[in-house]
Amino acid sequence: MNKSLLLLFLLIASTAFAQTQRISGKVTSATDGSELPGVNVIVKGTPQGAITDAAGNYTMEITSGTTLVFSFVGYRTQEVPLDARQVVDVSLIEESTELTEVVVTGYSSTERREITGSVATVKASNFKEIALTGIDQALQGQAPGVQVTQSSGTPGGGISVRIRGSTSINASNRPLFVIDGIPVSSGSLSLREFGGQDDNALSLINPNDVESIQILKDASAKAMYGSRGANGVVLITTKKGKKDITRINVDVQRGIVDPVKKVDLLNSTQLLTLQREAYTNAGKNPDAAGLIPGVTDAVNTNWLDAIFRTGIMQQYQLSATGGDDNTTFYMSGNYRSEEGVQLNNKFDRLSGTFNVDRKFTPKLRVGVNLTLSKALNKRVKGDNFLDGVYSGALKSLPYNTPYDENGKLVGPGSALYAGFPNFNPVAQALLPRFNTSTVKILGSITATYKFNEYLQLKVMTGIDYNDVKEDQFESSQTAIGGYLSSVGGKGYGIYSTSTASNFTSNAILSYAREIKEGHHFSALVGSEVLSRFTSSSSVQGRLFPSDDFTYITSAGIVDQGSSVIVKGGLLSFLGEAKYDIRDTYLFSLSFRSDGSSRFGSGNKFAYFPALSAGWRISQEKFFHSDIISDLKLRASYGFTGNQGIPDFEYLGTWTTATYNGSAGVTPENLANPKLQWESTREIDIGTDISFLEGRIQAIIDVYNNKTSKLLYAQPYPYTTGFGSVTGNIGNVQNKGIELGIVSVNLDGKLKWRTEINLSKNVNRITYLADSIPRPAGYQAEGAGTTNIIKAGEPLGTFWGLKFLGVDPATGNAMYKDVNGDNKITQDDAMVIGNAQPNLIGGITNRFTYGNFDLNIFFQFSLGNKVLNLTRQTLVNSGQDLTTNQSVDALRRWQKPGDITDVPRYAVSTGDNANFNNYESSRLIENGSYLRLKNLGLGYNVSQRIAEKLKLDRLRVYLSATNLWTYTKYSGADPEVSTLDGSTTAQGIDFFTLPQVRTITIGLNATLR
Repeated sequence: MNKSLLLLFLLIASTAFAQTQRISGKVTSATDGSELPGVNVIVKGTPQGAITDAAGNYTMEITSGTTLVFSFVGYRTQEVPLDARQVVDVSLIEESTELTEVVVTGYSSTERREITGSVATVKASNFKEIALTGIDQALQGQAPGVQVTQSSGTPGGGISVRIRGSTSINASNRPLFVIDGIPVSSGSLSLREFGGQDDNALSLINPNDVESIQILKDASAKAMYGSRGANGVVLITTKKGKKDITRINVDVQRGIVDPVKKVDLLNSTQLLTLQREAYTNAGKNPDAAGLIPGVTDAVNTNWLDAIFRTGIMQQYQLSATGGDDNTTFYMSGNYRSEEGVQLNNKFDRLSGTFNVDRKFTPKLRVGVNLTLSKALNKRVKGDNFLDGVYSGALKSLPYNTPYDENGKLVGPGSALYAGFPNFNPVAQALLPRFNTSTVKILGSITATYKFNEYLQLKVMTGIDYNDVKEDQFESSQTAIGGYLSSVGGKGYGIYSTSTASNFTSNAILSYAREIKEGHHFSALVGSEVLSRFTSSSSVQGRLFPSDDFTYITSAGIVDQGSSVIVKGGLLSFLGEAKYDIRDTYLFSLSFRSDGSSRFGSGNKFAYFPALSAGWRISQEKFFHSDIISDLKLRASYGFTGNQGIPDFEYLGTWTTATYNGSAGVTPENLANPKLQWESTREIDIGTDISFLEGRIQAIIDVYNNKTSKLLYAQPYPYTTGFGSVTGNIGNVQNKGIELGIVSVNLDGKLKWRTEINLSKNVNRITYLADSIPRPAGYQAEGAGTTNIIKAGEPLGTFWGLKFLGVDPATGNAMYKDVNGDNKITQDDAMVIGNAQPNLIGGITNRFTYGNFDLNIFFQFSLGNKVLNLTRQTLVNSGQDLTTNQSVDALRRWQKPGDITDVPRYAVSTGDNANFNNYESSRLIENGSYLRLKNLGLGYNVSQRIAEKLKLDRLRVYLSATNLWTYTKYSGADPEVSTLDGSTTAQGIDFFTLPQVRTITIGLNATLR
């Protein structure tokens, strides 16, 4: 009997042993492929299970024929049948609802469900594989209410960012950028203007080091930044270490860069035909002007092909992260090099980041963030420079050649050199030296002391330091150095240096606790000091002994120099209180007081309060819905400010002057002791709604913002000796609606997620000190100016004559006679359009199937107008025959009865002047466009292959930006804007380099 029991026991044990198998695998995030530690893996219906380790791996012994259940906070629970597999790798999808996501909102952070203001989030996963130069590019089309325009295709060039429209005329309209708590410089750092195109301080920050971006849009969200919050606040959080084993990541990108479009120009024969016709129409002999068929057009140079190239973009990044219970760290090194599509144009950046956080005691934690970067921007002249490379290639006659018969560049000393305006654009690209070298130090140290579980003190000190050196030399073979008489024809050089540093220090005392069940209260108080220091100096030399001597020390004459030092700052006090009841009723009150050195003693301080409230209706007991899973209403009201004007504007300043060989001083600006802050009153009403258990989420905001006491240069009669004085003279209104939608369309083997954002903003100048319109933009023949600042009209309004078409009988342009005096003069100028779009937005679709993923991102702008000022030169009706023309000139009027919108060509000189090329609505075009901004395809190599290569993870990907554009705009690019960052003269295309198309292939690997 005992033997039988023993045999039965052995039989049962052997059977159980036969049905037990070892299962292992790896759990990663479907969003970005990162490993997920701490994931619960259990056998469905049993207590048997395991937890993934720091690398996301798990191993367990289970019974075959069962189902594994994977669960992790913030991710969807996933059930996986075992079948006969022994390796089960799983990618978990983040929960569609992001209510528990922690959002940084300034000097504190909160869960998204508790937010009562308007805050948009852009995650690093949205742009991590896009070939971005600067972090501000990452905002384009990614968040409702945010308009981002890349002013040209120059690498490292300017980016215009507007949040909920333009709030100011003269003061800055750039949002405040804050990186890890430090307000940083944005916009241009260079002292040199390159035809309206600036450099970009934010291109010194490596986008690959960014973890997330929060965009604060309404008063409740941004009032804590007070004087600098009127234009919105962009909070950038860089990557930090996590408690984990040390992981090393390598990312390599390499690709090509070319223009999105080239303007079609006339060849030599077409141009000669046009020029001869223009002379004939004017009653002149084209042969006498040297326009001889077979001779004049013997050379046919395509100057655009001559100055353009396919550029090479390459980027290499090495990063490491890890930590234990007490210390975490993140460090990275990055090198980026991008050749511009213009010859000799290049941007190089070398950067490094080191972030470490150390817990010294249970109460004291210290963090250090440090970013160092150095950039070399090899610039070329562009846009509206008379000797710009791209503008010269568009204008130069194809009759000329860049090289002589010996292969030498044609310059001012050559018989083949045509002279202005037909200099040699190729030589102008290759010969000058315009090097801008910038060093940036961005660092902070933060100490947090926790008195108890309710009360803590956080102290931060940081600096944003930028050092710029600019080295320029134009040899005797260039248009300026060898041709301009005032220079002397023997070379010209400038060397300048500048520094801009912002030192920030703040202390924040915060308190948070549950005062009774369901009632939560938090508050903070603090102070902040911001100190600015800028200095600059420059020296100019000319008459160099030869082109082999290129630095100022070799100049025969050093005849100009300058040096400037400016100091300023802010002193601020702030406070915030939040109260919520049962996670249903949410209230927030904030206040900030700022004192600025830019205003007089009676107006230094301004006060910026804000109040907001939210009601999570879905938390109420009476709320029952099978469709709506979460619903919150919120509203805010508050004030923000703007002090973005130069220093000392309130003072009556003096400047140096010389008279009869003696030095002295003379008045420069009138004093205005009453000068004070701009103030923006903001109202926002919004709703956050989630459908079908979070599969569809929507955010809707309606806002009405009014800026008063506009800082503007008020015109003064020149009889006073001054042209203007800065004052507070007007009001501007921005109102609009924003919609953001996220939907999970498919969630099976094929996963499909869609993100849509739409924004409509209406901008108006509602009041000026007087009814006289102010001119803006460029001077314009026939209209006086290209733009106007006028009450009742938006900023960016175009001004000119109303074009009525071409008279079929005469071929002359017809314009509207506004005042009825039977003459066409500047008095007939009127509003002919504006650059403000009616609707902007972006649409992103993300697909995942197995190890493959595909991202398709479209960005668009509707209803905006573009002033094609390039067309005034390239389709100029014969006003200037020393420049080439575009193929649009082939549609010109040639004989009575022709129906066209291009007037006849006739030489316009002296008594034969014509008015066909006046500033008019003929140059205003529809700038609407739909652009395939990014297309990304990636493949995550299987874990089995990665392990054979001794890697934790291996991914290859292909990314393309600006791949395709649909637009009716006839120019090269509807997005460009010559006057980079201008508020009053935006949307002008005046020989502006178009956007570039970048196609890159990349490899990302995590080392074991």
